[in-house]
Amino acid sequence: MLKLPHSLQRLINELNRLPGIGPKTAQRLAFYLLKKDNIDISNLSSAIANIKQGIVFCSVCGLMSESDPCNIDKDPKRDHSVVCVVEETLDAQALDKTGEYNGVFHILGGVLNPLEGIGPEQLSIQKLVDRIKNHESGIKEIIIATNPSLEGETTAMHLAKLIRGINQEITKSGNQEIKVSRIARGLPMGGDLEYADDITLMRALEGRREY
Repeated sequence: MLKLPHSLQRLINELNRLPGIGPKTAQRLAFYLLKKDNIDISNLSSAIANIKQGIVFCSVCGLMSESDPCNIDKDPKRDHSVVCVVEETLDAQALDKTGEYNGVFHILGGVLNPLEGIGPEQLSIQKLVDRIKNHESGIKEIIIATNPSLEGETTAMHLAKLIRGINQEITKSGNQEIKVSRIARGLPMGGDLEYADDITLMRALEGRREY
């Protein structure tokens, strides 16, 4: 049986451990890297080796950043009264690069998933609650932007329930309650109705607006 050199097989095995990369893709990547010159390989290996250096998690929102607080939370031009709750930093980046959102973020660090042992304690939910209750933060709206998966919906409902409880306390003290909203979900651009699932069609109808 033909065996690949140990160093090459080891690289294939490590690449295969990355999310979204199967055995065939791992092999193609490994052989591609093998053909590159030593300078390119050195730059790549250095970038991988130093990936965690200089990265911190913002103490305010949890975003991966090079400073604490992060640039978003330090920006006086952002609307700090609106907080968009997302699962991970990449979700915040995707929303921010649209140019349509000018508020700040809160990173949960995942979603509720009891089957994998992920409960509220494993996420940054209590930190969000403390952030909302801090009157100095001046939060007026929470936008829940978890992914439209079963776990994402479960997490969104859990957060909405928590904020409703906080609002009851707020209104008793005579203050204005915090608005809770959920990002609209529907059909993607270029999608066909006949291929859409029932939940997507239902959300598209719920999120309709005057034309």
